[in-house]
Order: sequence, then structure tokens, then C-alpha cells
Amino acid sequence: MASPEEMNDASENPSSPKSTYKDPDDGRQRFLLELEFIQCLANPTYIHYLAQNRYFEDEAFIEYLKYLQYWQRPEYIKFIMYPHCLYFLELLQNPNFRSAMAHPANKELAHRQQFYYWKNYRNNRLKHILPRPLPEPVAPQPPPVPSSSLPPAPSAAAAAPAPSPMQYNNMLPKNESRNMVSAGIDRRKRKKGP
Repeated sequence: MASPEEMNDASENPSSPKSTYKDPDDGRQRFLLELEFIQCLANPTYIHYLAQNRYFEDEAFIEYLKYLQYWQRPEYIKFIMYPHCLYFLELLQNPNFRSAMAHPANKELAHRQQFYYWKNYRNNRLKHILPRPLPEPVAPQPPPVPSSSLPPAPSAAAAAPAPSPMQYNNMLPKNESRNMVSAGIDRRKRKKGP
């Protein structure tokens, strides 16, 4: 136990160095823990868990959520793999959203909307990012050249487009099963006897 003289010496000498906390890993552990927690907020089921266990009624926890908004700054956002966590962090600042997430139906609604966003994200993004193709320029028609050496103009029947090969399918004979049986061909599957 310290003597009264030592205690008086310590109180009289305010310039003595105070013990300050020195983080052994320069905040790396704290950074990783906060990053992991904030990315968990991308999961509506986890938010529902927090609401069910009344974390959102604790003022210290609400202040912690406000503190975590620094993750929206560019120097921190580059570490986030699930960007929905930032959206949910913003929504969690609203007390109505916090209380609504206690109900399972709202959790399912948020989960479903998140799924639809992920499902259609690429197609929606490509619609707005990719440039639309320019219309093809129409080549001008060459002017008619009057010449007596040209053959006569084709008739209207010859100008019609050539028929598609698919039109010829109707002209081919069909191989119906009744025709195959009458021709002596039986293609039914039968069990082979022992």
C-alpha cells in the first residue's frame, strides 16, 4: 500500500505521464469486428434477430448504429462486400423500421425484395449502362440508269421472296404409327421374355 507521502507526490505533480491505452494491433482487431458486424446487417434475418432480442431498445446500441455510419465514407466503403448492409444501416436509423423488423412478415418481405433485387440487378444495370445500338443507316438507292442493253424488268410474281424451307415440311409424307404398322414396322417397346 502506498504511503500518504507518495500519494501527495503523485497528486502534486500533474505533469507525470498518465497511463494511456495503447492498442497492440493499432486498431486492426476493432476494424475487423466492426466490418464483420456491419456486413451482418445485410441479412434481414439477423436484423429480425436483433429486434426480437430487443437490442433496438438499448440506447447504447442505437448510438453504436449511429457511430457505424462512418462506413459510408469512400475510404471505408471499399472494404464492404455486401452493399445492402449500408442500406439497412441507414434504415435502422429510423425507429419505425427498427420496430417493424420485429415482425416475421416484415423480415420475409425485406428478404424477398432483396432476392428480387439480386435476381434482376445485372439485367437492370446493363439496360442503363450499355449504350443502345445506333440505327443502321439506310443506303440510298442508286438512280436508275437508262440503257437499252438491260434485260426486261422482272414481273411481280418473280419479285416475291423465295419460300422458306419450313414451308416444304407440309409437303413431305408423315410417318404415322398406323402407316408404320401396315408397312410391317412396329416400334413399340416391349418387354423381353426370359
